[in-house]
Amino acid sequence: MNHELTFDPSRDSVVTARNPKASAPSPIRRLLALLFVLSAAPFCPADEPEAERPNIIFIMVDDLGYADLSSFGSKTIQTPNIDRLATEGFSFTQCYSGCTVCAPARATLMTGKHMGHAAVRGNTGGIPLPSEEVTVAELLKQADYATGGFGKWGLGDIDTEGAPEKQGFDLFFGYYHQIHAHYFYPDYLVRNGKKIALPGNEGFYDDQPQAGFFPSTDPDTGKVRQYSQNLIFEETLDFIRSCHQDGPFFCYVPWTPPHGRYEFPADDPATEEYASRPWSIKAKVIAAMVSQVDRQVGALLDLLDELGIAEQTIVFFCSDHGAAERLDGELNSSGILKDRKRSMYEGGLRTPMLVRWPGRIAPGRRSDLPWYFPDFLPTCLDLANASDSLPEGIDGISVLPTLLNRGLQKRHPELYWEWPRYNWRTQQYTGLMQAIRMGDMKLLRHASDQAWELYNLATDPGETTDLAASYPSLVRRMSERIDRVRKPHQPIPEPEKPAGRRYR
Repeated sequence: MNHELTFDPSRDSVVTARNPKASAPSPIRRLLALLFVLSAAPFCPADEPEAERPNIIFIMVDDLGYADLSSFGSKTIQTPNIDRLATEGFSFTQCYSGCTVCAPARATLMTGKHMGHAAVRGNTGGIPLPSEEVTVAELLKQADYATGGFGKWGLGDIDTEGAPEKQGFDLFFGYYHQIHAHYFYPDYLVRNGKKIALPGNEGFYDDQPQAGFFPSTDPDTGKVRQYSQNLIFEETLDFIRSCHQDGPFFCYVPWTPPHGRYEFPADDPATEEYASRPWSIKAKVIAAMVSQVDRQVGALLDLLDELGIAEQTIVFFCSDHGAAERLDGELNSSGILKDRKRSMYEGGLRTPMLVRWPGRIAPGRRSDLPWYFPDFLPTCLDLANASDSLPEGIDGISVLPTLLNRGLQKRHPELYWEWPRYNWRTQQYTGLMQAIRMGDMKLLRHASDQAWELYNLATDPGETTDLAASYPSLVRRMSERIDRVRKPHQPIPEPEKPAGRRYR
C-alpha cells in the first residue's frame, strides 16, 4: 500500500491517504501510524548480487534557477547535455536544497544534517565547519574512495579546521572562501590550502563593471586572462582520468556559474548564442554561463564513455538553491515558483535534480518524491555499501530505493529549513527565517516577528494562496513541530582575516 501525507481541509490536519472505503481512524492516529511505518521500514534489496560500488560524481552549480534547464521548462536556454541526464536517468521535480543560501546549503549536503542541527547556519562567507563534524567525503574516504572537490567550498578558509583537505578530501581545487568565489578572473585559486597564482589576471578588477563579456587577452598588457571555471573544469576531468583505474572515486563538483559577478569570456562559443537577444547584459551573461556549464557537463559525460566507466558511475546534477535573480520577462529562472534565493518560498529552496547511472537507473524516470540535501550522505553510504558507518544524529534518509526502484522508500515526516538573515552593510543578523514541509503542506515565515504563512503545494506550487487564517490549528501543530526538530544555534565566528579583506 502506498502512503502519502496529504492535507484534508475538512479535518484541518495532515493525514495519511488510504483506501477511502476503509474505516477512518482519527487524523492524529493516522499521522502517528504513518510515522511509525516510515521509521521502521527497512531497505529491502531485490534478490540480486550486490552491485560493485560505483564512482559518485555530484555536480552542483551555483544560483541556477529551478526553471533554467530546458528539461525543467526553460524556453530561453537550451541545455541538451544536462538534459541527457534526464532522458537517460532520473528527474526529481520536488528536490530541495538544504538552505536558501550558499554556505548553509553546503553544510547540510556534507554532513547530512538539516538546518535545525547544522553547525554552519550563517552565510557570511568563511564560517569554518568544525573538525568534529563528519562529512560525506570523510566517510567515503574511510570506505576506500578517492575523494576530490572542484569549485567553491564555502565551509572554511585557508588554514582553518573547515578547510576541505581537513574534512576528508584528498584534493580540492578552486575557492575556499565563498566571497572569493564571486570573482571569475581572480589573482589565484587554491589547491589543498596553497594559493596557485593566475598570471594575466593581475589588476583585472581595478575598473571593471559587475557584468559583461571580456576579451581573453588583456588589451593593455597582451597577457592571456585565465577564466576560473575553465581551470576548475579541466582539474575536474584530470581527477577522473587519474582515479578511474584505481578503485571507486567521489568527485564533488560545486562549480561556480552562474553566480557572483557576471563575467564571461567574449570568445566563448556561448557568447554569440545570446548576443542578439533583447535582454539585459546580466541575463545574457547568465544564459551564456548556463550554456557553458551544459557544454562542460557534456564533455564530462563523454569522458566517462571514453574511459569505459559510464556504467560504473552515478552522476548527480543540481543547483545549490534557487536563482539569484528571477529575471522575469528574460530568463524566467524561477518559472511558476515564488520568489528566489534568500527566500523560504519554493523559488528559493527547490532545485532541479537529475541522476544518471546507466544500467542501474531506468532511463526517463520522473518522481515527485520530496527530498533534500541532507539525504545525499546516507544515499552515498548506501551506494558505497558502507551504511553501517552512518553517523548518529543525522537527519538524512537514503533515496537509493527510489533511484533503483527496489525496496521500500522511507519518507521524511517533515523537511525543515532555517536561515538567520544577514545585512552585509551593517554586518548584523536581522531575523530568523524558517520553513517546514509536512506532506503537501508547507509553513513558513521570513522573520520571527512575522505571521506564519501556510500553503498546499499539491494544489498551489506557486504559493499564491495563504491558508494560515483558515487552518489555525494546523499552523499551531506545524509550528510546534519546528520547536521539536531544531536545536538553538551556537554561532561560529569567522577566523581572522587580513586587514581590509574578507578572505585570506
